[in-house]
Amino acid sequence: MTRPRIAVIAADTEPAREARDGIVARYPTVDVKKADVIVALGGDGFLLQTLHRFIGTKLPVFGMNRGSVGFLLNEHREDDLEERLAKATHVSLHPLRMDATTIAGQSASAIAINEVALFRQQRQTAKVRISIDGVVRLDELACDGVLIATPAGSTAYNLSAHGPILPLGAGLLALTPISAFRPRRWRGALLQRTARVGFDVMEPDKRPVSATADNMEVRDVVHVEVYEATDISFTLMFDPDQNLEERVLKEQFAP
Repeated sequence: MTRPRIAVIAADTEPAREARDGIVARYPTVDVKKADVIVALGGDGFLLQTLHRFIGTKLPVFGMNRGSVGFLLNEHREDDLEERLAKATHVSLHPLRMDATTIAGQSASAIAINEVALFRQQRQTAKVRISIDGVVRLDELACDGVLIATPAGSTAYNLSAHGPILPLGAGLLALTPISAFRPRRWRGALLQRTARVGFDVMEPDKRPVSATADNMEVRDVVHVEVYEATDISFTLMFDPDQNLEERVLKEQFAP
């Protein structure tokens, strides 16, 4: 078995740093520039930061949980790390791209692995027109916000907003309102992964709205386009008995 060249990175927390020191003491490691795989130690948030940071390298990432929930991470265990990497399953996913235009006419683009979300900035509800592939599907959504989530992100904020959990291979995106006021009974929609979703903010001066792509925020937006970034992919690695498909399926039956 060829030994993988392992780069180890850790969140700035004591459990993550201790885990990094333990792995570095037991296994040969290299700089990310020379690595075959990145071992990321932290929580789900740190894993997302890692994917954003190294998305251009196309290196697979094997995360180990030294945070709280750890939905996108493997169990932390130092033993047999090289064997685990050799046997790990690989899941390749495309993120979303957000193109936003502000009231001032400025443009901003960002990548979202979990979701793109629009939020009201002040006390009044946001009013948003929603278009799918250039066709207006909802003339006016009065709400605290609205989001569009990838399958990988469907168990995160999307689930908290009562959106559906999406199997990775479903080829779908979840469009989910956040505290919808009108139409009160609208619960969102399932869209093909190829859909191009447009959000137009109505009354932006009176009802300002911000847009976020994972942890990148653009304030005072008037228009946002969201679509799959087919030119970008990232790869997560999982122990065979804890692959992401199985986690998504289990989450749908969680009490």
